[in-house]
Amino acid sequence: MRRWNGWGDEATTYHLPESAGRFLEAQVGKGSSIPDVTFDRAVVAVPHSRLKPYTRLSLDPADRLYHARGQSLPDWVALRHGRIEAFPDGVAYPSSDEDVRDLFAYAKRSGARLIPFGGGTSVVGHINPRPIDSPTLTIDLSHLNRLIDLDPISQLATFEAGVCGPDLERLLKEHGYTLGHFPQSWELSTLGGWIATRSSGQQSYHYGRIEDLFAGGHAETPQGSIDLPPLPASAAGPDLRHLWLGSEGRYGIITRAIVRVQPRPEDEDFHAIFFHDWTSGAQAVREITQAGIPVSMLRLSNARETEVTLALSGKDQLVGLADRGLRLFKYDANRALLIFGVTGGKSLTRFAYHEAVALARQHGGLAVGTTIGHLWRKSRFLSPYLRNTLWEQGYALDTVETALPWSRIESTAVAIQDAIREALHVLNERVLVFAHLSHVYADGASIYTTYLWRRSSDPNQTLAQWRAMKDAASRVMIANGGTISHQHGVGVDHRPYLEAEKGSLGLQMIEAVRAQLDPDRLLNPGKLVE
Repeated sequence: MRRWNGWGDEATTYHLPESAGRFLEAQVGKGSSIPDVTFDRAVVAVPHSRLKPYTRLSLDPADRLYHARGQSLPDWVALRHGRIEAFPDGVAYPSSDEDVRDLFAYAKRSGARLIPFGGGTSVVGHINPRPIDSPTLTIDLSHLNRLIDLDPISQLATFEAGVCGPDLERLLKEHGYTLGHFPQSWELSTLGGWIATRSSGQQSYHYGRIEDLFAGGHAETPQGSIDLPPLPASAAGPDLRHLWLGSEGRYGIITRAIVRVQPRPEDEDFHAIFFHDWTSGAQAVREITQAGIPVSMLRLSNARETEVTLALSGKDQLVGLADRGLRLFKYDANRALLIFGVTGGKSLTRFAYHEAVALARQHGGLAVGTTIGHLWRKSRFLSPYLRNTLWEQGYALDTVETALPWSRIESTAVAIQDAIREALHVLNERVLVFAHLSHVYADGASIYTTYLWRRSSDPNQTLAQWRAMKDAASRVMIANGGTISHQHGVGVDHRPYLEAEKGSLGLQMIEAVRAQLDPDRLLNPGKLVE
């Protein structure tokens, strides 16, 4: 059963060892266990629907509660404290293009606004109803989940867009293929959601971002249907696929996607390398990338994240032994940890491993085998569950992410963390903040920053703390020429900063396309652009 007010399946928990609890208390203070609003109380608060009964339309209060919010920090505050300001008036489950077109017609007749809903994993407010006069209808695409066609010669697979990550990979595995798109939200997020938010998987260095994998498809708009043919290349004007990548449900609803797949790899492994500091690690990662060494992933944690990762593992004896061994080789508290993957044929993975390690050694890198890499792989989709555990012990956690050229990576990473610390220091609280390079490119990289602090029994105070840190970090990103989002999209949380990246005319272009495809403003009001 899926959690209604947190991440993932209710049966899955992330155990936080006692030693980890003591570590967090020393870093930011003792958390307080604050009771959450119960599901029964939250359901009672769901107001009467403003929609009339209709085919394939659920007006059930519980169904509407499950579709009221996503996974952002404000969403969690709203759900856990029973402060949800708006609910969908109904939830529809289309199972065909005809159903979607029928829902557009229904929305025009009833005056409803429509919110496309994939896995509900948005962390920036993509799927939240707004408190508006018009009724809101959430369109849950989970019934559009089939593999329609697989072309093994062209290595193209056609899926309905509501398929979630595990089901997509299971269906491809039956035929010996993989898409290789593994965002941290993979357990719940959907193919259509990945496209609509320009998602990036953990191994995008090897498989590509979703814009590389999205070859074509089909979308329904209030003005009609549109087909995007899966051409390997075209010079016939602008590429219309890119209108749908990052469209965030404002242009229409993607119902099918044609994606580029690969045979499942013969071999895959994840290795770890320690560096004396983050600077030398970043230099090594940049050179590995620019040399074209065929690794599948490069993830470099700074010293603080390396410390936190080891502290929260609960393996005190193993961590202590490793710490003593590393210090013998002069890898002290400033050490940074690189986890890198090798994927493909055995000869290719051997070559990639040896080339990456040889280059890392030129920057003081110490290869330590696959134990840490295996632990990361085992927990790569379990780690979001830690957020549930932390919340229940009195701690809030959030992330910000950006991407920018290599020449500005190190200074910006430091500035983001400093801004977050200062923002909470002003409010007389401490914050544990750390960062890693999560995706790398020849010309730059993405910085993924995590921050953890004590939440308050007053939800307004918790939100004020979050807003102060989020805004401070966002302003630093913009000031340093970084994107406001490398992989999470815009939604509502990032919308105030979008003009700095797109410019006034750029926003007008986005709005012009929206107005052409949705002149009645039926779709996802307030997201991406106002």
